[in-house]
Amino acid sequence: MNQQATQHKVRGCMDEKISTRIYPAGSLKVLSREEVARLSDASEEIGELLRQVALAVLNSGEQGDDAERMLNAYRDFRLQIHQVNRGMRIDLDNAPGCAFVDGRMIYGIRELLSSVVRDIVYFHTEIQPNPYFDLERSEGITNTVFEILRNARLLEAERDPGLVVCWGGHSISAEEYDYTKEVGYQMGLRGLDICTGCGPGAMKGPMKGATIGHAKQRTLPGHYVGITEPGIIAAESPNPIVNELVIMPDIEKRLEAFVRLGHGIVVFPGGVGTAEEILYLLGVLLNPENSDMPFPLIFTGPESARDYFEEIDRFIGLTLGQEAQKRYHVIIDNPVAVARYMADGMNQVRDWRVSVNDAFYYNWQMRIDPVFQQPFDATHEAMIDLAITRELPNHELAANLRRVFSGIVSGNVKPAGVQAIREHGPFELRGEPEIMSMLDRLLTRFVAQHRMKLPGDKPYEPCYRLVG
Repeated sequence: MNQQATQHKVRGCMDEKISTRIYPAGSLKVLSREEVARLSDASEEIGELLRQVALAVLNSGEQGDDAERMLNAYRDFRLQIHQVNRGMRIDLDNAPGCAFVDGRMIYGIRELLSSVVRDIVYFHTEIQPNPYFDLERSEGITNTVFEILRNARLLEAERDPGLVVCWGGHSISAEEYDYTKEVGYQMGLRGLDICTGCGPGAMKGPMKGATIGHAKQRTLPGHYVGITEPGIIAAESPNPIVNELVIMPDIEKRLEAFVRLGHGIVVFPGGVGTAEEILYLLGVLLNPENSDMPFPLIFTGPESARDYFEEIDRFIGLTLGQEAQKRYHVIIDNPVAVARYMADGMNQVRDWRVSVNDAFYYNWQMRIDPVFQQPFDATHEAMIDLAITRELPNHELAANLRRVFSGIVSGNVKPAGVQAIREHGPFELRGEPEIMSMLDRLLTRFVAQHRMKLPGDKPYEPCYRLVG
């Protein structure tokens, strides 16, 4: 027996709570007694963080992006790690019933829960105290990202380039969702694997489509990598297709993990989180040291998304210029063309990595400026102090615009950001008038198209205000 469960009142997921004991799955199966002891000790020090992230994973597959509602619904949820003869045991009290079938935890969720314990505890016990991982220096941050990915067993030296990162919104239309599935299917037919932010919407669709493509080609098991971080996971719980989950310490390391691990990126329609990702990547690719590096980047969606990408393209042209626009390719309403372009791009990536003697499994050659690596704390003071002007070098403007959108994500869905908005009102933003006018137009469109949050009982209330 891998688990014992006591089941309480059974109705919907929010009303059903289960207490159980489980043994870990995946990379936590075999641990020394010393490793288990460190895990157990650390779980007491970071108990609330571990509890919240574990709760988000146990809600895997549930609809909704209201983190506060979820946390309040399971205020009595508890998690404890114990050392036993078989290694490690995880005790759960009052866990969400949707993670279980007939009182037994779904195996995929058990794997994801083990990943939570692995990554959060590993960072706090092995990375933070170790002076080798100097988190104030660019090299130290890059080494930290590598170490977390390696510990999660996501780095495979023998595999050719073929991991496609898919970005896009968690709140998208049914037509856009179906399109992401078709693109994923076409990429799966061509043997490409999928990496996303692990949530619903455009993060789930490509994985779902790829499962069919992989099954038809018998390229199994497929790799469906989800990369998230503690601040966002409660609002974007992992979708049930993710079979390799990694939790990075913050959004900046999450973004670096995407571009170091992935070999190309497909961007679907989304909201402020997707805009943040686009600006991060373009800011990195605009570094002169990355100018010769092949990195296929496609913006794509159904015909109904043409205006969306035209608006994104105009915003990029106004702020970062034609040099940035040359780094991506827009393909509308053609999943086959997207998959072919990406498959061809993988060959270019492979040939280039061979020529510069770089690894296939981790992009060491990519230069990431420290301004994109240091965590940004989206306080009211930090948001209004952001310089938004074309007088800045392109990479600095891209970094500050990325922080603008990151702050809005925080105010929309992250518990700490939502609380800050509730107490102090909307974030205030100021900058160059022409940029702010275009930013206002872009954000207004996101609101009108319900791209900020999943539709709920109340209309969306902006967490920001443009003051100049």
